[in-house]
Amino acid sequence: MNSVNLVGRLTRDPEVRYTEGGTSIARFTVACDRRFKKQGDSQTADFIACIAFGKTAEFVEKYFKQGMKLGADGRIQTGSYTNKDGVKVYTTDVIVENVEFVESKASGGGQSDYGTQYTPSAVGDGFMNIPDGIDEELPFN
Repeated sequence: MNSVNLVGRLTRDPEVRYTEGGTSIARFTVACDRRFKKQGDSQTADFIACIAFGKTAEFVEKYFKQGMKLGADGRIQTGSYTNKDGVKVYTTDVIVENVEFVESKASGGGQSDYGTQYTPSAVGDGFMNIPDGIDEELPFN
């Protein structure tokens, strides 16, 4: 079974292109921290090339920017091509089938411009005050 799960941060904004038939293709790289490191070394990461198609690509383009943390699952696909110098180049990509947010907008790696966020009032306990005498109008009693 060919199945991959990734959690990491986008190294740059996704690059989106469209085929002649109108299918969207998003290419992006996810930096995934390695779990273990050698004594004295700084944290290391693997940079995973990812490709998403169709609605998934459009979702990535619309909602994800450089530095955002995401979760993705899909499959590994290998391939090869001959470059302009005649050298055969081998590729390994993750074909992303599902993408999800794995952190809140406010914690986005020091970036808070991903959109609006709800901030509860500093006064009170975060619940709306219901005036006295409207118990009969409430849908639950």
